Amino acid sequence: MERKKLIVGNWKMHKKVREALELVEGLLQGLPETPYEVAVAPPFTALYAVSQRLRDDTRIKLGAQNVFYKPQGAFTGEVSPPMLKELGVTYVIVGHSERRKYFGETDEMVRQKVQAVLDHGMQPILCVGETLEEREHGLAKVTVERQIREALFGLEASQVKNVVIAYEPVWAIGTGVNATPEQAQEMHAFIRELLAELYGEALARERTILYGGSVKPGNIGDLSAQPDVDGALVGGASLEAQLFLGIIRNAQ
Repeated sequence: MERKKLIVGNWKMHKKVREALELVEGLLQGLPETPYEVAVAPPFTALYAVSQRLRDDTRIKLGAQNVFYKPQGAFTGEVSPPMLKELGVTYVIVGHSERRKYFGETDEMVRQKVQAVLDHGMQPILCVGETLEEREHGLAKVTVERQIREALFGLEASQVKNVVIAYEPVWAIGTGVNATPEQAQEMHAFIRELLAELYGEALARERTILYGGSVKPGNIGDLSAQPDVDGALVGGASLEAQLFLGIIRNAQ
């Protein structure tokens, strides 16, 4: 089975509703023929409007940037899996380093979110990655392995086949410094080997692993040419239609 190729735009805390719709319109107008599935993850306030625009156009999938792990309850400010499912969300970003850093998300919380997303028929994009200090101390793989093992703990292979993993070195997010293609490939291959150890070679071969961290039209070609890099989770460059379209085109 051929691995799914995927490019996701994570808009983070950008774009009011009108701006979000303008961006989606620009993407739809310029979207090239591509072997990559394309998804966008607007902020929650724009999610409904974007979902309505994409409802009858399946060329772009809908993603969400976060989720809480309970289906309902007294959790002020949170958004549940059924709420996202109702809007037609396909992908949910889980465990992004900004969630871990600014909002104190632990590996255990990430595990619960992964489980909740799967339980409600959506696909988690599980973000993992090391800080610069961890890389400099030779702990990059130790950190990524811990994050993956804890996030997938207790899951069956039948569930993990619906998990996308995004390797995002923390030191490359929003800094303009991306991992070299060789660094990305080394970690992606390591992640695939870990999945093989946990769930078998067949599942590991089929899992989509994305790279994220200062992805631009100018570097996506070399990154996507690596044998274990299956696409990208794009931050800042997904906020402008022409930049994001350039990434999609150059990834081929």
